[in-house]
Amino acid sequence: MRRELEPWLVGREVARAELLAPPGPKYVGLERAAGQRVLSVGRRGKFILVPLDGGDELVVHLGMTGSISPDEPGDHVRVRLHLRGDGPEVLHFRDPRRFGRFLVVRAGEYAGLPTLAALGPEPFDPALTPEVFAANLARSRTPVKAYLLSQRPIAGVGNIYADEALWRARLHPLTPANAVEGEAAAALLTALRDVLAESIAANGTTLRDYRRVGGETGSFFERLAAYGKGGEPCPRCGTPMTRGVVGQRGTVHCPTCQPAPRASRRRSRSRMGVARAR
Repeated sequence: MRRELEPWLVGREVARAELLAPPGPKYVGLERAAGQRVLSVGRRGKFILVPLDGGDELVVHLGMTGSISPDEPGDHVRVRLHLRGDGPEVLHFRDPRRFGRFLVVRAGEYAGLPTLAALGPEPFDPALTPEVFAANLARSRTPVKAYLLSQRPIAGVGNIYADEALWRARLHPLTPANAVEGEAAAALLTALRDVLAESIAANGTTLRDYRRVGGETGSFFERLAAYGKGGEPCPRCGTPMTRGVVGQRGTVHCPTCQPAPRASRRRSRSRMGVARAR
């Protein structure tokens, strides 16, 4: 979405940001955008960052169901961004489940956005070596799946890609993060980078609401091996995939390819929500 928004936004002036949702902390500062010109369109983790020439920054997070489009989506529109210059006159921010954010802050001041302020390194940063990644994982004893979703050891990994990467790296989601060391940490980092790169190339994963800027769906859904595949045969070994819950998020893994760590085998059934193939 960042790539698709960039040619439409850079150099254009914001006429006004029209708030259609009830006022709240997810939509603060929008009145300040009027009259400012878009300098660039960047990204940090899953946040879209749009620096403006008056010293402010438009910060957008799609949440679980958000989308941005020049076409009027008809319902659940929370913000309309009115623009001057060549291109679409209005961009619509649609967010059916209201988990997203669309706000303006002073550039780089993220005190009201603790997740953004505490993000770990970017997945494709060359400085993120397997050794650095292992050191980041070593800071927590929580299950590796939950720690990945915290965004602290690495930025931008959501529920879909955590399941996919753990399956590729043959790591059980309940493995303590600080137990993922050496070759296991390197394998997980490689798997994360591969699955993210492949998904970006496929324009993301559309399950229900996600749409690209032009309204198209993402096609990575067709390549999912683990996420949403509970009860189906593992693509690698044929064992029925197991669905449970880790960190309050639905989680799927292969009990054969991703064996539970010894310390957690007795607890895995309860902690995975009495994990059972469905």
